[in-house]
Amino acid sequence: MRVAAEAKEPARESALVSTEWLEKNLDAPKLRLVEVSVEPGQYERGHIPGAQNVVWHSDLVETVTRDIAGPEKFATLLRRLGIDRDTTIVLYGDNNNWFAAWGAWVLAQYGLVDNVKLLDGGRKKWEAEKRPLDTRTPEVKASTFQAAQPSAGLRARFADVLAVARKERDEQILDIRSPDEFSGKVIAPAGVQELAIRAGHIPGSVNVPWAKAVNPDGTIKSTAELKALYAAAGIDGSKPIITSCRIGERSSHSWFVLSRILGYPVRNYDGSWTEYGNAVGVPVVNLAGTVWGGK
Repeated sequence: MRVAAEAKEPARESALVSTEWLEKNLDAPKLRLVEVSVEPGQYERGHIPGAQNVVWHSDLVETVTRDIAGPEKFATLLRRLGIDRDTTIVLYGDNNNWFAAWGAWVLAQYGLVDNVKLLDGGRKKWEAEKRPLDTRTPEVKASTFQAAQPSAGLRARFADVLAVARKERDEQILDIRSPDEFSGKVIAPAGVQELAIRAGHIPGSVNVPWAKAVNPDGTIKSTAELKALYAAAGIDGSKPIITSCRIGERSSHSWFVLSRILGYPVRNYDGSWTEYGNAVGVPVVNLAGTVWGGK
């Protein structure tokens, strides 16, 4: 029997759990709690009791090829975590659940959707409320999880976004990067390693930075607020949506909000600007006029 979440709205109930609910259900036998944080060492310094650690850039991806974890690697990870297909999986992390949402997107491609939930507010809210933390790594019984090939339905590819850019396909691209990245003023946030040769955005895309979907306490905004936020940019779920950012991680947060909470048809483009902005001969919009980043 799956652990049920408590929430006021059906879609949010399927997608989120509150800090109050989680603290009461930490010992539920069919619950697995997983931290996926951005900052290295965050888990080791203290985590929610019973949580296991997943490192997004090694556990959830193929480290040589640019791809999500393949079936064998994914199955090995979930067996280690003690996760079966009837397990309720609660993901959380730092930076407003940025990479926890990435984890949810990867899990969804392997058929784990309704039983995967985010902790609303993530580490930020849990810590602000002075709820318990632990430094011990829990011992869990390994599962026998089996994985087939991931579904392609939640993932957009370069050819898909290029068709939209060339107006060959009637879909919407939601670019969730910062306004400076979208305009071409900067290629990427300061300090990041993954860059593109060109700056700007994919033609036809609209810009709603990912963090606008989040309240100051780290929780995701109400359904009404989210609908208004995206509707202002012309995104209302009437057309298929492709979310995009720099390497597909921030955009997975918007994918989660749009698909799991609002129920819109959404795919995430994890190639994002580092793929598109490095491609030869593709159309680019650069409002800042700084297309070439070299000297």
